[in-house]
Amino acid sequence: MSGDQAMREYASALPAPTFPDPAFVTPVPLHQATVAIVTSAALHTPDDERFSAVDTGFRLIDRGRRDLVLGHWSPNFDHSGIALDLNVVYPIDRLEELAAAGTIGAVAPRHVSFAGNQPDDVATVRLDSGPRAAEALRHDGVDVVLLTPV
Repeated sequence: MSGDQAMREYASALPAPTFPDPAFVTPVPLHQATVAIVTSAALHTPDDERFSAVDTGFRLIDRGRRDLVLGHWSPNFDHSGIALDLNVVYPIDRLEELAAAGTIGAVAPRHVSFAGNQPDDVATVRLDSGPRAAEALRHDGVDVVLLTPV
């Protein structure tokens, strides 16, 4: 049995939580949706404050910026793909193409970057910085987010 098959078999037997009243919002059709990227690659602009090792905050990235700095600091993280093409973790050019083709309604004016390599304090992201980032995207009229976990 391959490693992939073994993982699929293992995961299929894991219990999934059930929620009595799950939150769900029916999104607008994709061809009308404003789409934003939320990445955990710790991207920031050169003039932003750099991410620290335990930074649970986020950085807003303007749609037109491509001069982004990778702040992901894990020694186990391979930076080569991002060095060749930023779209590996921040597929902004692909979103622009989808908008031009009419597949999505629009590209959001701002996107969000978190430092995903959090050793302990994910509660702060879940209860504080995450909701604040979501509110910023809602203010921008975002309907759908594309998550790019790193």
